[in-house]
Amino acid sequence: MLPMFFWAFVIGGLICVIGQLMFDVARLTPAHTLTTLVVAGAILDGLGLYEPFADFAGAGATIPITSFGNALVHGAMQEAETHGLIGVLTGMFEVTSSGISAAIVFGFIGALIFKPKG
Repeated sequence: MLPMFFWAFVIGGLICVIGQLMFDVARLTPAHTLTTLVVAGAILDGLGLYEPFADFAGAGATIPITSFGNALVHGAMQEAETHGLIGVLTGMFEVTSSGISAAIVFGFIGALIFKPKG
């Protein structure tokens, strides 16, 4: 169990280091950095490399923003096999809708509970 935690920490940390280097060294904006990481996850999933990567790294690969790109492509490809071209569109939303909905609901609840300082 300890090696699993170690690799999750190392891989997740490396993904974060890559993002930080994109901010600091490449001087990319947050939008460009996030988009690049999402597209990288999507490309890795499209090539069939993200699932073995996630199996090895665990939460280190499934928590960072790269997994969002993975989820989009994975859902689109899975639904495209059963429903054709329309499945590409519906698959992306089907797989990611619960996470996006949870973020909206919990963000709203947090806004109701806490008051901003300022």
